[in-house]
Amino acid sequence: PGQKVCYGAFKHSCYKLAYFQDLSRRVGFQEARQACEMDGGALLSLDSEAEQQLIENMLQNLTRSGSGISDGDFWIGLWRSGDGLATSSACPDLYQWADGSTSPFRNWYTDEPSCGSEACVVMYHQPTANPGLGGPYLYQWNDDRCNMKH
Repeated sequence: PGQKVCYGAFKHSCYKLAYFQDLSRRVGFQEARQACEMDGGALLSLDSEAEQQLIENMLQNLTRSGSGISDGDFWIGLWRSGDGLATSSACPDLYQWADGSTSPFRNWYTDEPSCGSEACVVMYHQPTANPGLGGPYLYQWNDDRCNMKH
């Protein structure tokens, strides 16, 4: 399930959004990664602010389409393997893209990544949440436990 959209201007020319309002259909990071790979793709890696904006626009269009979309974060392909330095100041540098790309672009929410046991990354999609101390959550990145269902 999901809608595939293609553009010519970005490194990744096609994108597929899969949003499950039914909580029982949401999956952990590795399950999402495997589903993308079985579909011939990869979890999203982002190269630039422009690509981040494109994805935000796609999510806004999905919200406006009347699908009744609600709160629910989206896995992206950024993760940290192992936890040797998970609590050190080097932790943010340990995150890598699941597809092997090397983009240094990051869009972390304030005070993220928090590291520790959180090693997989979501793009916040909490349209009903009030802005926190760091401003709006919407579309910012947060590290989360890899077994969380998104």
